[in-house]
Amino acid sequence: MIHITFSNLKTWLSGTQHGVGKDHLQAYLDEFVFRFNRRFYPMTAFVSILGIGMNLTGPTYRELYGGKWNHHTRSSMP
Repeated sequence: MIHITFSNLKTWLSGTQHGVGKDHLQAYLDEFVFRFNRRFYPMTAFVSILGIGMNLTGPTYRELYGGKWNHHTRSSMP
């Protein structure tokens, strides 16, 4: 099962995301885990992301690419 998971991750990163830089790797991995854990229940994923989005603010372009914004992790979320 672990080989399938890593194979799916590699395919997703090279296909959907067209590669990933190390600066944003954790955010891509967080998104993959979120999607993977909810793959059998798409409506649950939609409701979850709406709830998360209501409590968090997104970065501005300057913050994201200027290095001033930290990706939220599970431990830093409210």
